[in-house]
Amino acid sequence: MVGRNSRNNAYCSPNSFRRGLFAAALLLLAAALAGCTGQDAPGYAPRYSQRPPAQSGVYIFGPHPLMNPQKLAEVYGALLDKLNRKLEPEHIRLILEASLNYAAFNEKLIRRRLHFALPNPYQTVLAQEHGYVIFGKMSRDSDFRGIILLRKTTRAAKVTDLAGARVSFPAPTALAATLLPQLYFKEHGLDPQTGIAASFVGTHDSAMLNVCLGVSDAACTWPIAWRNFQRERPDQAQRIEVRWSTPTLPNNGLVALSSVPRPVRDKVAQALFSLGEDAQGRRLLAQAGVERFEPADNATYAPVYDFINRYNRAVRQLKGLNE
Repeated sequence: MVGRNSRNNAYCSPNSFRRGLFAAALLLLAAALAGCTGQDAPGYAPRYSQRPPAQSGVYIFGPHPLMNPQKLAEVYGALLDKLNRKLEPEHIRLILEASLNYAAFNEKLIRRRLHFALPNPYQTVLAQEHGYVIFGKMSRDSDFRGIILLRKTTRAAKVTDLAGARVSFPAPTALAATLLPQLYFKEHGLDPQTGIAASFVGTHDSAMLNVCLGVSDAACTWPIAWRNFQRERPDQAQRIEVRWSTPTLPNNGLVALSSVPRPVRDKVAQALFSLGEDAQGRRLLAQAGVERFEPADNATYAPVYDFINRYNRAVRQLKGLNE
């Protein structure tokens, strides 16, 4: 009910007044909650949504599943906080989006969901078919190799001793942890298609846990995941050891959608390449298992194309990100 008075020409009934107070309280609560959900807040978690942010100057950054999603959120969430402070004067903000597994990450590249991404070298070269540009990479290529882990009590002096064994891999398109070991097996007399019982378990941690627990006879991963596993799960890690290692390839790449303006890409690249200039940046990089990020381009990944050709001839035909 709306009435009039002589002083201000309008008044609210008691019920209307209470409704107004309730609405105002809701607005205040919404504003308070909004202030608590910024990605600089403690306990920051990755995004999993299927729609890009609407804000101008906001870009999604997605690493491939280097580690389990919770650990990736902690490590790369802190790293992106540092990057965002460096990029704030440029009015650029990066939002972390983790992926539950390799298949989910590949799908995001295919759908051009990520503005910036940190794919493995195989995904790096294939991402170009979906509108991405290579602009950088992780350093220390000596880390980019496959390692085959067995329990210390397992008697296997040569690869062919794994004939019929159960072998865990993170995913079919994991280059260091799957494709490199598969070619290594083939070139050492063991057919990875018919000579072993392969299982793809989604993450590096799962592959290593499987061999620790006796679910698998062997696990394939890469050095960074193995070092993290040793640090975080020392009791399980002491049961297993690296029995064989593969040759190396260029490390994980940095790519950007071609639709990202070149000045934005250059500023993000410079922020990434300069992360190690102070003690905090070096600590954050070390937590991510990265010595530094450095410039790269198509030519940097020429050895990956050579590897894919060898793999296609020796093991099977790779079909792309959606296989």
